[in-house]
Amino acid sequence: MPLLRTVLGEVLRRTRREQGRTLADVASDAKVSMPYLSEVERGRKEASSEVLAAVCEALGLELSDLLGAVRHDLDEHRATVIRLDAVRALRRRDPVRPLQATRAPRRGPSSGRNGDVLLLAA
Repeated sequence: MPLLRTVLGEVLRRTRREQGRTLADVASDAKVSMPYLSEVERGRKEASSEVLAAVCEALGLELSDLLGAVRHDLDEHRATVIRLDAVRALRRRDPVRPLQATRAPRRGPSSGRNGDVLLLAA
């Protein structure tokens, strides 16, 4: 599971970029230093609730919308991990083997000309 601060930073950076704003512009509006906001966006710093509120205001974003986007990203990550785990489990239980053509004799009126049927076996 990714750290909350990492996902939070990714959402903040994505939102800022979607708005076409620079890091310096948002940092100035939020009254935080540009290096600090950069660290928050990269998930290297834990932002206080006051800083998050100021950055959200600078982005014109409700805190609840930020947290909702973070939850969505965490759910997406979890779903991806579950799918990968399921695929790995299937591969461990039933390894893929190449198909081989074999001929099996078949008797009776429905058999082919030479009485053989082509089978594919794993």
